[in-house]
Amino acid sequence: MSLYSFGLEPLSCHAWNKDRTQIALSPNNNDVMIYEKKGKEWVKIHELTEHSGRITGIDWAPETNRIVTCASDRNAYVWTLRDGQWKPTLVLVRINRAATCVKWSPQENKFALGSGARLISICYFEKENDWWLSKHIKKAIRSTVLSLDWHPNNILLAAGSADLHCRIFSTYIKDIEDKPGPTAWGAKMPFGEVLLEHKDCGGWVHGVSFSPSGDQLVWVSHNSSISVADGAKSKEVTTLTTERLPLQSVLYVSPTEIVAAGHDCCPYKFSYQGPGTLAFEKKLDVPKQTKQSTMSAMQHFKNLDKKATEEDSSELGTLHQNSITQLCVISKAGENVSSYSSVGLDGAMVIWDLP
Repeated sequence: MSLYSFGLEPLSCHAWNKDRTQIALSPNNNDVMIYEKKGKEWVKIHELTEHSGRITGIDWAPETNRIVTCASDRNAYVWTLRDGQWKPTLVLVRINRAATCVKWSPQENKFALGSGARLISICYFEKENDWWLSKHIKKAIRSTVLSLDWHPNNILLAAGSADLHCRIFSTYIKDIEDKPGPTAWGAKMPFGEVLLEHKDCGGWVHGVSFSPSGDQLVWVSHNSSISVADGAKSKEVTTLTTERLPLQSVLYVSPTEIVAAGHDCCPYKFSYQGPGTLAFEKKLDVPKQTKQSTMSAMQHFKNLDKKATEEDSSELGTLHQNSITQLCVISKAGENVSSYSSVGLDGAMVIWDLP
């Protein structure tokens, strides 16, 4: 694992280019910074400044080398690199509330955008008019869409929202793609069809992730729970409520293993073998030794007397010193993730390796 600091401002979201030599991230404002790895340092090479509101989502399409960004200004831009400069194209997302998250589809021919307008915009490029259009999924959504993830088949989309629901929708657009085959979640997939709707997730659904096969879906909620719906087992849902602070982001890292992180400032590993088997495995951070851990009782009370505080009480025993906001896959070996990254409110980015 390795830790990199990008200043004091919180990092709200990030995305990697294809060969993982560049990273796009936002320091909790209306700009996107692109850094390139040069030796052991990250050097800023580009700055994307078209948005007028705080950036809420970034995704980088590896094959087409396009970046999509969304923000609280209700806009989304698709950025293309031309002559060494990133050029923005405005997307007609047609929303009247802030955009909250954005994600390219696996085939990169469309992307999904969640918002506070209680809908999901599925955006695709129309060659005839040379612009990005959107179709809306409104059915059943009663509050802000907080998280999105694509099924490997490029058609199904998972969405977590602030109405305490987790859903799977069909995004089939017949103008740009072939008719999909059946999946574990269902066979009929007209645009906007709801294939899963779990009604009581116990809190806002901050993160969702499909398994490598697409047959399972994991999500994390604000009530400190993690849940898995198994499409191969009649969509049965298994929930594990933890005693930790709420998790913010989640990734399927192998067919049976899950990594999640959030307000506890470190990633945790969970395993799922089938319905009823969701279990916590281990904490993936290595605790740092602090002076406080070796402090004598006498020194402890002396510090309380002098400063009305404990020595080093602000130093956490984790690499991240504040909440983790997002996890992102870096490299994979087949179906298994071998490394992933995390960004947090402490302005740091950490690269984690999985055995």
